[in-house]
Amino acid sequence: MKSAGSRLRALIEAPEIAVLPGVHDTLGALVAEFSGAKALAAGGYSATASLLGRPDSSQLSLTELADFYARITERVSVPLLADADTGFGNVTNVARTVRMMERAGVGAFFIEDQVFPKRCGHMAGKAVVEVEEMAGKLKAMLDSRQDETVMIMARTDAIATDGIQAALDRMSLYCEIGADILFVEAPTDLDQLRRIPAELDGPCIVNLIDGGATPILSASEFQELGYAACVMPVTATHVIVKALQAYYGDLLENGDLREAMHHGIGFTAYTELVGLPQQRAAEQAYLDAAQALAGTARSP
Repeated sequence: MKSAGSRLRALIEAPEIAVLPGVHDTLGALVAEFSGAKALAAGGYSATASLLGRPDSSQLSLTELADFYARITERVSVPLLADADTGFGNVTNVARTVRMMERAGVGAFFIEDQVFPKRCGHMAGKAVVEVEEMAGKLKAMLDSRQDETVMIMARTDAIATDGIQAALDRMSLYCEIGADILFVEAPTDLDQLRRIPAELDGPCIVNLIDGGATPILSASEFQELGYAACVMPVTATHVIVKALQAYYGDLLENGDLREAMHHGIGFTAYTELVGLPQQRAAEQAYLDAAQALAGTARSP
């Protein structure tokens, strides 16, 4: 099988726009794969929610985030686009970040030019580092990459701090340095959305946040604008919260599971989803083989 990076690159470079739904955790990634997703996205927003129940504000360490991604890539076969926050330090730290992301098995990942501790790209109060600092970190990322199939994406949050032209200027530099994918975060209107792929020389990705700053269009509409991929990284987390609120509300209203279990898929469907029948069959096959070998060894 081709590497995760090669498969994701093929989707990014294809004429049809790539749609990467975000996942809340490993179980959600499995559901997304079974639902037909060809690639997935995972980031600090949902990772922080899943692991800590806290906001996306640089509260996870590099090792915690890399382990979160590794658990997903070990379970699903579709490639994963991952978020490496600000790279967790200077150029030396960024080099280790690259090694950890590659070890986690992701198909692509990005760092951003926000000041640490960062904020979710659609939160107020962001600040960006000097462009020279980000340029050096991006060069360090590219020099540290061992698996050339893993795609490195550059992200800028400069629209919120310095305007669209400054963001485009930054991303043009990041593209010149060698970023494989270009990510200008949080455009606020259709004019900005049009300018990004029109003025940048490389595959662009658009980030869609329900309730965020960027207008939400369909994948086909973004394709017409010139985007190579669209990601929806946080909505799965919001869906899970809403579903659990409905379930717990019904359950705690009268303490009767019979009035609340319709919110779930049920025991049998769940065990089939996570592969229990296949696991039991494999266990039995190994037992049968071992018994056959033992019988042969006891034969005179």
